[in-house]
Amino acid sequence: MQERTPRRYVIVTDGYLLNRHAKTAHGMLRYTEDEIVAVIDGGYAGKDVADVLPALHRSAPIVASVKEALPFAPTSLLVGVATAGGILPPQFRAHVLDAIDAGLEIVSGLHQLLRDDPEFVTRAQKSGARFWDVRLPPTSIPLFSGAAYRVPQVVALAVGSDCAVGKKSVMIELQRAAVAAGDRAEFVATGQTGVMISGKGIVVDRVISDFVSGAAEQLVLGVSADARYALVEGQGSILHPAYGAVTLGLLYGSAPDVLVLCHECGRELVEDFDVKIPDLNALRRMHESLLAPIKPAACVAVALNTQRLNEAQAREAIAAAQRDTDLPADDVVRFGGARLWTAVRAAATQTAKARAHAQPLQA
Repeated sequence: MQERTPRRYVIVTDGYLLNRHAKTAHGMLRYTEDEIVAVIDGGYAGKDVADVLPALHRSAPIVASVKEALPFAPTSLLVGVATAGGILPPQFRAHVLDAIDAGLEIVSGLHQLLRDDPEFVTRAQKSGARFWDVRLPPTSIPLFSGAAYRVPQVVALAVGSDCAVGKKSVMIELQRAAVAAGDRAEFVATGQTGVMISGKGIVVDRVISDFVSGAAEQLVLGVSADARYALVEGQGSILHPAYGAVTLGLLYGSAPDVLVLCHECGRELVEDFDVKIPDLNALRRMHESLLAPIKPAACVAVALNTQRLNEAQAREAIAAAQRDTDLPADDVVRFGGARLWTAVRAAATQTAKARAHAQPLQA
């Protein structure tokens, strides 16, 4: 597990900056505490991230090459994309080689491990560059044991209608709202961008399938002893033909006490597959019924991603979701997490785990 080290990142997104596959870059630009000194994307060179992606609330110059980024004194080059299959885009190779030659650390969340590339390794031996392949899991992960059922924290897990609907962002925003409210909550990272942001975690989609639940269990067992809430980043979707297995591993292994249901407004089909996304109530029932025979957990809030809507449409969609499900609903990225955190905290006090503890679940 990689410990947090302060970094000065140059992020390469060349050709992907406005593409959904740049979610690693977008997540880091929005949430990392590290410095982002530049972004490499030839199509927008000369502009600033704040002008191209104002919703991320981050300013950084956009340049065309590593050479143009070096005057900003980066320590690390971050591969800012999560491509299908986790393969390095061909046009990124020259940027990675230039960064290696400059002695920068190379940070990547791809399935393709850059430390295994012979050319990269040979060049790094000359320059002293290092690799952090974030997706590489710990060498030893035990099978699920059931110990997760006994953690003292109330565990909240983000579940979603599809991939890339905002599960990571929702849990980070809820953690920030919890801290602002004086509550002791910890974000639990299960994906590459979450690990980069928090400095710890396990990228569960790289774990051998039999051990995914065990990895999720180890994550909740490793939550700080003084935390009262563990906010677990979700992955994939139980509807997704390719990634549903990872979702199930998290559902069972993290042993959640409550679920936060995440959905992007306007998305009707699972991306890349002709799988219809059912309504929110059906999604709620599907998740609750999966857990009911094992360790029951209720969906207690709906987190919408309203990025395709204007503000008036977003507020109407939130009101409709709340009306239809009879659950608190909001877009925590757009409107802040305070309202949904209050709802999650209130629901947490009604869980069997909370009732079993004499001490109330307030800070």
